[in-house]
Amino acid sequence: MALLDLKVSPKASRNAITGFMGEVLKVSVTAAPERGKANQAVEALLADALGLPLSAVSVVAGHSARTKRVEVAGLAGPALRQQLCTILERGARPGR
Repeated sequence: MALLDLKVSPKASRNAITGFMGEVLKVSVTAAPERGKANQAVEALLADALGLPLSAVSVVAGHSARTKRVEVAGLAGPALRQQLCTILERGARPGR
């Protein structure tokens, strides 16, 4: 299990993992930040990008804020960061 800090941009034009700002991963989702829709979109985006089941990714802090902490089951911290860096290098934007 790994924890990942995010900065989320809701109501974006597309779902995308846009890069790291220091230790914080920046993501954009098209969903509006209402009734948990953006949180669900973040979980789905990360699960899809990492090839994990949706149940392996969950927002554990920052439910109503742009800065969030996400728990990712099935990957350790270094492996998670490496996989995200690989995704960013490829320019992959899952969830279009």
